[in-house]
Amino acid sequence: MTSKSFRIAVGRFYHESNRLNPQPATEEQFDVEQGKAIFNASGSTLAGIVAELQDKAIILPTISVTAPPSGLIDHDFYEQVTHDLLAEIERLKPDAIVLDLHGAAATTRLADLEGDLLARLRALVGPAVPIGIGLDLHAHLTDAMLRNSNVCIACKENPHSDVVECGAKAARLVLEILRGKLFPVITTVRVPMILPGAGETASGPLGEIHQKALTFLKNSPSIVDISIYNVFRYADDHHIGQVVTVMTNGADVKALKVANELAGDFWRYRERFEDQLLTVTEAFSKVRIQAEDRPFVLADMGDRILAGAPGDSVVLLSAALDEFCDLKGALTITDPDNAQLACTAGLGTMVTLDVGGQITPGFRPRRITGKVIHLSGGDFTLAGPFHGGEASSLGNTAVLLVNEHIYLILTSKPAFSHDPAVFTSQGINIDELDFVVVKSGYHFTMNFAGIATPLLVATPGVGYYKKGAFIYQKSRFWPEHAVDQSDVRTAIYGGVMAVLDESAPLAMTNTIYTR
Repeated sequence: MTSKSFRIAVGRFYHESNRLNPQPATEEQFDVEQGKAIFNASGSTLAGIVAELQDKAIILPTISVTAPPSGLIDHDFYEQVTHDLLAEIERLKPDAIVLDLHGAAATTRLADLEGDLLARLRALVGPAVPIGIGLDLHAHLTDAMLRNSNVCIACKENPHSDVVECGAKAARLVLEILRGKLFPVITTVRVPMILPGAGETASGPLGEIHQKALTFLKNSPSIVDISIYNVFRYADDHHIGQVVTVMTNGADVKALKVANELAGDFWRYRERFEDQLLTVTEAFSKVRIQAEDRPFVLADMGDRILAGAPGDSVVLLSAALDEFCDLKGALTITDPDNAQLACTAGLGTMVTLDVGGQITPGFRPRRITGKVIHLSGGDFTLAGPFHGGEASSLGNTAVLLVNEHIYLILTSKPAFSHDPAVFTSQGINIDELDFVVVKSGYHFTMNFAGIATPLLVATPGVGYYKKGAFIYQKSRFWPEHAVDQSDVRTAIYGGVMAVLDESAPLAMTNTIYTR
């Protein structure tokens, strides 16, 4: 069989599910495409998969399911989608499968959606069909994901500027398996800790770890990939932690040494993982004082929709209205009821509404009076580069001009507000403002590059980890719990490592071999 005659099924199930968000993610929030329509994906891991396989294999499109991060996925919806995907795979009988998955999806009944999905796929196609997955580096990587895939890699950068490259590499490695040139063995080391902050990969301790990984990769011909997973901090599942995976072509004892060293750096550097966030007052004061840097883009870190928060905080809205009324700005609030009330009132109408604060536990609404100046169905296209070119939706949306200086965008769905198109699609000219507020922590810096100056703001909500703020029943990790190096776990997938080096930086007391 030639490479071009390989029949490879491709698809996507991309969602980050925050269990602390009390609203389930229902079917209405998802963009579901089937067949050749999934080829429209751009700026994504799926786009990279398709581009790599073009002219190298027969691409069999299945299904693409995406939504902005939010609450736990309605389980019945997941079952429906999984049924459709499995039925299509059964019909197509592909030589291999390559999927774009987030790695931190969960349903109202399952803590590990991707692990369950992959286990079902593996049971359907058997052990001989290679399965490759490209994940977000914030995946909660599980044993089920690793057991049931042959290629499991993550994007390497945060913000995620390399998701297309991740998809291309996953597809390329699957092709190598089909050609009989790659026999993947994945060695993993899991450290029971999360990163309280400093999550950007281009600087700080995380930058140092990634740079070391690149050096190992460059100097080790047998190493095919090194992925570093920074874990989804809002999951509550067994064995949460930073994970380093080293994929080699066949078993290689060096893989454990490399994984061990990189994982050890996480533990050694753990006190350095801190964000330098501004208070609300500090952030707005910068906007006021540094006129030459306007417009600014303020990241509402606690209410980050891109971490699965609802997007209903009014903290920055209230500060802008009460203390910084000389500044002109725009922000979104997820509030379907008031969005509908404003739509019903109609353009040009003055409305008084108690907006926001109706989803996140502990939040309260803010009363505002404003003029309805724009109404829409909320459909728009992301400008990118992160997910650029992809369709998105705010649901029925109303823009209110409040106190003549704040453009308040009331959305029916949580918004991918890391992108300037959220504002421009609603008739708002960012260049004319002093600031905009996004519900994102890192990715917005890419999409607003050259448009606005970024500021990260310490705000309350379920989208930012603080020790002691959330309840964890299954997980044990630093800094939330007292753990030590004896809790580090090692596993090898796809083969058995012949030798363990006991002089490695961390004591590997929990080693699992699995085929």
